[in-house]
Amino acid sequence: MNNFDYDLVIIGAGPAGLTAGVKKVFLLHRRDQLRAAKILQERAFASSKIEILWNTVATGVEGLFGIEGVHVRNVKTEEEKTLKANGCFIWVGTLPNAEFLGDDIITDEYGFILTDARMETNIPGVYAAGDIRDTPLRQVSTAVGDGAIATLAAEHYIENL
Repeated sequence: MNNFDYDLVIIGAGPAGLTAGVKKVFLLHRRDQLRAAKILQERAFASSKIEILWNTVATGVEGLFGIEGVHVRNVKTEEEKTLKANGCFIWVGTLPNAEFLGDDIITDEYGFILTDARMETNIPGVYAAGDIRDTPLRQVSTAVGDGAIATLAAEHYIENL
């Protein structure tokens, strides 16, 4: 069995692009329709690898040394079952957690912290990096890049105190 020979569960109306190379993708969606761009919906519906389980939520994961299955429940029928899978991605949205910084830090209307190109916030000496920041791309690689920029900017700030 190679890394791509497994069933995958995606919780939320997640990225259809993850289907490349996998046998089957179970896409759990708690509603009865998708809100993604129409082209993405059409691709998902056309793929023989994607099975969309409408009105369905995850209730648990099983496995001793890795994921072996995902327990699901249909929110309308209350039917429960276990999907056998070797992987699970949770893609149900992003909520920033910046309340601990108080009201002085400037955020956008969704609560994401606004920064300049050096990752500096409106408060001198306070930097933000990764998913907490207002950014169009939320991936590990961009968070790492943000962190590197913020580290260098913070070092420069401290040296000039």
